[in-house]
Amino acid sequence: MDSLSFMFIVVTSLLFTSQFSSATDTLTSTQSLADGSTLISKHGSFELGFFSPGSSRNRYLGIWYKNIPVRTVVWVANRRAPTKNSTALLMIDIKGNLVLKDGGSVVWSTNSKREVQTPLLQLLDSGNLVLIDASDGHSGIYLWQSFDYPTDTFLPGMKLGVNLKTGLDRRLTSWKNWDDPSPGDFVWKILVYNNPESTMWKGSKFYFRTGPWNGITYSGKPQLKPNQPFSFNFVHSDDEVYCAYYPKNKSVISRIVMNQTNYWRERYIWEEASQSWSLYTYLPTDYCDTYGLCGAYGNCIITDSPVCQCLKGFNPKSPDNWNSGDWSQGCVRNKSLNCQDGDGFIKFTELKLPDTKYSWVNKNMSLEECRGKCLNNCNCTAYSVVDIRNGGSGCALWFNDLIDIRQIPSGGQDLYIRMSASELARLETVKDEPDEKIVAIVIPVVVLAFAFLGVCYYFCQRRIIKLKDKNEIDGSDESSEEDLDLPLFDLVTITRATNKFSLNNKLGEGGFGPVYKGILADGHEIAVKRLSSNSGQGLKEFKNEVKLIARLQHRNLVKLLGCCIQGEERVLIYEYMPNRSLDFLIFDRTGGKLLDWSNRFDIVCGIARGLLYLHQDSRLRIIHRDLKASNVLLDADMNPKISDFGMAKTFREDQTEGNTKRVVGTYGYMAPEYATDGLFSVKSDVFSFGILILEIISGQKSRGFYHPNHSLNLIGYAWRLWKEGSPLELAAPIILDSCHVSEVIRCIHISLLCVQQHAEDRPSMASVVLMLGSETALLPQPKEPGFLKEESSSSNHVSWSTNEISVSVLEAR
Repeated sequence: MDSLSFMFIVVTSLLFTSQFSSATDTLTSTQSLADGSTLISKHGSFELGFFSPGSSRNRYLGIWYKNIPVRTVVWVANRRAPTKNSTALLMIDIKGNLVLKDGGSVVWSTNSKREVQTPLLQLLDSGNLVLIDASDGHSGIYLWQSFDYPTDTFLPGMKLGVNLKTGLDRRLTSWKNWDDPSPGDFVWKILVYNNPESTMWKGSKFYFRTGPWNGITYSGKPQLKPNQPFSFNFVHSDDEVYCAYYPKNKSVISRIVMNQTNYWRERYIWEEASQSWSLYTYLPTDYCDTYGLCGAYGNCIITDSPVCQCLKGFNPKSPDNWNSGDWSQGCVRNKSLNCQDGDGFIKFTELKLPDTKYSWVNKNMSLEECRGKCLNNCNCTAYSVVDIRNGGSGCALWFNDLIDIRQIPSGGQDLYIRMSASELARLETVKDEPDEKIVAIVIPVVVLAFAFLGVCYYFCQRRIIKLKDKNEIDGSDESSEEDLDLPLFDLVTITRATNKFSLNNKLGEGGFGPVYKGILADGHEIAVKRLSSNSGQGLKEFKNEVKLIARLQHRNLVKLLGCCIQGEERVLIYEYMPNRSLDFLIFDRTGGKLLDWSNRFDIVCGIARGLLYLHQDSRLRIIHRDLKASNVLLDADMNPKISDFGMAKTFREDQTEGNTKRVVGTYGYMAPEYATDGLFSVKSDVFSFGILILEIISGQKSRGFYHPNHSLNLIGYAWRLWKEGSPLELAAPIILDSCHVSEVIRCIHISLLCVQQHAEDRPSMASVVLMLGSETALLPQPKEPGFLKEESSSSNHVSWSTNEISVSVLEAR
């Protein structure tokens, strides 16, 4: 009995010791932490221990929330050097440094230079792991702390920024992927200029900045206001530059993450009711947050189309590039500055202040003193206050081209931009024109304009009646060619160029007729689209295509060089695309080898930019209605160009959708609401674009897709693989050797967002371009797509041919 009692006491003591050990928040120099044991902060907020992320078998030392059922890691010690088994030990060495050993080798260690006799490691309830000198009586002085070496997570009380005395740079760096916490490409850091800024990078590529701190918020992010559930702090002193935040309610659990797959800075709040993390805010927020999108002196206005506009007093440096959607060269002054001839300033309001790399700051100057300082320096291009509180104070000057400006309604700051005296006089004249003079000029002009329009309307109506009568008499549908606004080629020239439309010159044939290669007398290569007499495209569709393309100028839209209307012949002349159409490559085993993943991804991005231009940035809002692989042409450099606008529809700026009794398009690409009800919108093109991405990735046609194990079509198959967690099985084998896996998965993700059943769930092309251009933008989970199975359609409603020409769907209304 004595032996049994002794054993009972020993076992009970061991159990008690084990439980006490597992619940402690400290580690002394005589102790070690093995894999399987943990430290828990005093009030149970955080836990330190070993873990394996995702599907990885590697072991890492990290910190996570203790009382949250979803393990959420906020810090990793050995992110660059994982251990391969469970034998690693965490301990404090004889110099007072924290070391992680695996099999006798040091895997990771701290770099405290101060030797202490009684070092103590402690996990705080803030999530900070600190190394202290226990003999100081917990003075709050840390020999080392994990908050100085953040990984991908920014916690309340943590500083993000630079210690100017020691050079310590606290920055967030994303994980490489879900299974690998080693440093990825995406970085959030403070740039220590004269006017510091919070910035985000992908490798060496600068892609977002918040704008400088103005005392209340960042000039480019007015959402950070005092009524937020968090208090924000930005410190710029001689000793350090950093930002920090604190929850106003201590019960709120919040974290900011540099996301490893979306490269956004995301703020999450834990929702106790749903037991999940809720996304509260994220950066960047829209297309205009893209760094330098509009170039020098360009102003990004997210509600305008196009989004980039030159500031008042400036014009595009390259009008052709600007009008085609390439704004990178920015804007230049209408009148050059002349420092000796009375330059002045124009006040611009509600702006995100420009990049502060070439700036100067004085926190004690008034605005008037700031103006004088800038005016007396010929290199100064703009000025603004530093702190907007209490009427404004301090002075910030800019000494170079002004980059990365955007309009922020009901937010932003005032910026005073230098202008030449002559430009100021011109702008003031326009602004200060007396009302009486305006009335005296405008009223007569308006009266004359209405009179002129009335006369024009009268004669136009008479001409229409005459043409109508003529057509009714002789059955002719010819009309004037003047309104086509495009060079006209004579039929003899086109016949010679194509060698009399020789079969040897034939490039292919679409729904509206054959396409031939031609060479003009000057040696210029052209593509000639000859309208077939039985194509179903009449003069109306023909002229529609001519008018539309003649007005569109974008690097990802095919360029129409001219047309020919002569007798029964209707011909379109395009720029020649030596690599033909996309379908010749992606659906052909030999051709498919010419397109590695890099090429395919560039093609996807190019098509997206072209569609964005049609939907938003062109002078017309255009819905293509027949986007498919055969209507995407490839130039000599494999750049994609959208073609064939015979079925396109133009919209007013305030119009978002339309309805038609005659549904046109190609079976396999049509959105559900369009195919069944004749409802079309920009989201119809988005659906077609989603199908196109799936085809580019898989190398399989959407129409006629066959799998031996099921009857799903291409959309259904992609959706099944997505839900099963194996989307890469969709990818064509030819691209797997050359692809970035995360990039392919992201593109599949985007495609499934585009082909969702309901139009309102699909993203706009502006969002798609942002998701693609941002490499890994924030992606919501897709909902169930439309047309999951191969549809069987009655001949009473749908007709199509095996070569996938455009179809016509006649709905009874």
